[in-house]
Amino acid sequence: MTKREVIKVPNAPKHGDNPIPVCIRMGNQIFPSVINGRDPKEPAVSDDPKNQIAQAFINMKNIIEAAGGTTDSIAKVIVYLKDIKHREFVNKEWAAMFPNEDNRPARHVMNTSDLRGKTLIQLDVTAIV
Repeated sequence: MTKREVIKVPNAPKHGDNPIPVCIRMGNQIFPSVINGRDPKEPAVSDDPKNQIAQAFINMKNIIEAAGGTTDSIAKVIVYLKDIKHREFVNKEWAAMFPNEDNRPARHVMNTSDLRGKTLIQLDVTAIV
């Protein structure tokens, strides 16, 4: 049976007082907990949608790399947006992180009002190494 390994990611935001890891790895699969757009050096998320979305992609990259993967390891991303008009910023970051349009992960974008506080984006990522 494959064991669950908790991945420590010093350069990614934690989940406050919630008793959950930033990321786990089981065998060759990487499962981050939901990734937001908060800079881990700051106490709160930015009010600027472009900055928050760019930071979410930075956080995703840092977490996947800490677990032994690369952005090429990312198989699927579900993007949760508080405001669907911010999809244009997601598309910009997406194209920058995955420039080869013939080799991009699967993606689904959902508009949701369930994101807490100033959080405008969350990423649910699956990666395989």
